[in-house]
Amino acid sequence: MSITSEQVQTALKGVVDPNTGRDHVSARAVKNVKVNGADISLDIELGYPARSQHDTLRRDVVKALKALDGAGNVSVTMQTRIASHAVQRGVKPLPNVKNIIAVASGKGGVGKSTTAVNLALALAAEGARAGVLDADIYGPSQPQMLGITGRPESRDGKTLEPMEGHGLQASSIGFMIDVETPMVWRGPMVTQALEQLLKETNWRDLDYLVVDMPPGTGDIQLTLAQKVPVTGAVIVTTPQDIALLDARKGLKMFEKVGIPILGIVENMSTHVCSNCGHVEPIFGSGGGERMARDYSVELLGQLPLALDIRLQADSGRPTVVSDPDGSIAAIYKGVARRVAIKIAESMKDMTSKFPNIVVSKST
Repeated sequence: MSITSEQVQTALKGVVDPNTGRDHVSARAVKNVKVNGADISLDIELGYPARSQHDTLRRDVVKALKALDGAGNVSVTMQTRIASHAVQRGVKPLPNVKNIIAVASGKGGVGKSTTAVNLALALAAEGARAGVLDADIYGPSQPQMLGITGRPESRDGKTLEPMEGHGLQASSIGFMIDVETPMVWRGPMVTQALEQLLKETNWRDLDYLVVDMPPGTGDIQLTLAQKVPVTGAVIVTTPQDIALLDARKGLKMFEKVGIPILGIVENMSTHVCSNCGHVEPIFGSGGGERMARDYSVELLGQLPLALDIRLQADSGRPTVVSDPDGSIAAIYKGVARRVAIKIAESMKDMTSKFPNIVVSKST
């Protein structure tokens, strides 16, 4: 008995991707369907990195197709194709970087840099080519968090090669100054330095560049938000009211310059005692949920205030690298998938689709 392509499509309409909530057919993820008698082969092409989910997704598809009357061998190949997506109006996308994710907070001390590096590492762990730009010129922390030492190389005397740590490409002013040297610079110098780090680093075919933004919402942050081609922003906060006040300002800043808010990460959501495991919301509870509800954005995840997160970041081996199969790394990977899915569902950058038009005078 032969299986038809129509039967395959009908069966796949009933298979929902639990990460997106959409079936593979409506999501246009089904590619290269081949039916040879009773045997079926096809590709499932995701628009977001999800290496840890491939086995589950494949199993669900195989199960649905095997249920067809008379089905024989079923072969399903999982693929990922990450596209470039639109940035704020008037800002050109960066060559060799498909998508830029700004990680920001209204104030310091809420774990923004730790979240940024673990987000980038989680994207890489899920199969993407990822990098980190340390935009905090006054207080660069990514070199230590990534365990990177040394100076970046310049092959042409004009541009810099990105440093590498744990599979991430990275650029930071911290690679070029002594660790105890204070950056006593005014705003315009900071803005210029960041633009140079962004545009004069030879990024190599990145799917995602995570930008660890400086804390605050002043002139420097607004200028950076207007000049850096950002696909979307992630706001990091803690549950306490004081942090939420400033986080709301950070969110509004991105709204003002037309940058989509991908969601909110609530850091230090609960304290986990390292001795007895007791869980207590010492900074309050429900703050991130309220903020997400007030602004109609997604609460991407909630991270505990755990000693291991701090120790791992300080040692240059953040949680996603130190304990890749642990519960906290799973939260970071979940956040990364949600961020990538939100980007995949946004408007694509179509500038490369249009040819250059040259108007010449006829003679």
